[in-house]
Amino acid sequence: SQKKGHSARVLSPEEAEKLAKDQVLVSEFKQLKLEKEAQKNWDLFYKRNSTNFFKDRHWTTREFQELKACREFADQKLTILEAGCGVGNCLFPLLEEDKNIFIYACDFSPRAVEYVKKNALYSTERCKVFQCDLTKDDLLDNIPADSVDVVTLIFVLSAIHPDKMHLVLRNIYKVLKPGKCVLFRDYGLYDHAMLRFKSGSKLGEKFYVRQDGTRSYFFTEEFLSQLFKAEGYEQVVNEYVQRETVNRKEDLRVPRVFLQSKFQKP
Repeated sequence: SQKKGHSARVLSPEEAEKLAKDQVLVSEFKQLKLEKEAQKNWDLFYKRNSTNFFKDRHWTTREFQELKACREFADQKLTILEAGCGVGNCLFPLLEEDKNIFIYACDFSPRAVEYVKKNALYSTERCKVFQCDLTKDDLLDNIPADSVDVVTLIFVLSAIHPDKMHLVLRNIYKVLKPGKCVLFRDYGLYDHAMLRFKSGSKLGEKFYVRQDGTRSYFFTEEFLSQLFKAEGYEQVVNEYVQRETVNRKEDLRVPRVFLQSKFQKP
């Protein structure tokens, strides 16, 4: 079961106490090192997990009806940009489900890009994948201006330093057609993953580092709205998705919180 809405998850007293206690930030030296080595850490993540870590996201078209609804007529060929494609868990199910799309896909990790190119479903006639740091590599080097119908930004922005997130949105804006949308899904405030961090993992407000050096930010509805609007987007939908995941093996009920949103280029 899941519910959508504008109110953030309410913490239990124990959870609130745990977060209140955890105020010590990772040293500035280590923070700079993590920023410098962000690409290396994601590359090592894919080296360890190859293509096995994330499940194929067959839920994308279910959750984002816009992937179909943004067509103006039935057989219209859509151009999609998947910003932060990983090893193609979203890309390949979409290519299989919809024969009338062309996908640009990019990722920070060169290793992830190689995995995409080695996939049996990869075809240069239907997709173009390239390595890209969305905070500094110009998307216009690979994609024509104002040419993309939909951009998916799914569990990507949370891995980027909050001070640089606006650069990603600015970069994407250039390739998106006027009147078209960015579809966003990422970690929301007080998601179970945020509460599991041990002390010594905090980088800043709602920003944490995992043991493998990859980082994660947890979004509030207000922060995301301001971020997009400051770069010229209009808000269409922006809400929390709260659901409970049951781990039967350990008899655990885990609260998951995501932010699911849609922002439009005027």
